[in-house]
Amino acid sequence: MRKVLYTFAIAMLASPAAFAQTAAGATAGGTNWVAISAAFGMALAAFGGALAQSRVASSACEGMARNPGASGAIRAAMILGLVFIETLALLTLVIIFVKV
Repeated sequence: MRKVLYTFAIAMLASPAAFAQTAAGATAGGTNWVAISAAFGMALAAFGGALAQSRVASSACEGMARNPGASGAIRAAMILGLVFIETLALLTLVIIFVKV
């Protein structure tokens, strides 16, 4: 596990050097890295939100199966949790539109 963390840390520390500023005039007709980064960011937000929502729904169903008497409270907590998760994905989308 440490090797993975070290590799990730080295990649994060070395990546700014890869995108260092080029000479003047060399950026004309270049790649729009902001749009590409925004697409990857939204993909990660969608993936994380979907994974979190599936875990919330799974846990809520399990809790309702174990204690049917508390299904109303569990359902309300589940909906609130799903709203918070979806809000994070929508906030990511808004930030991407502002940046691009």
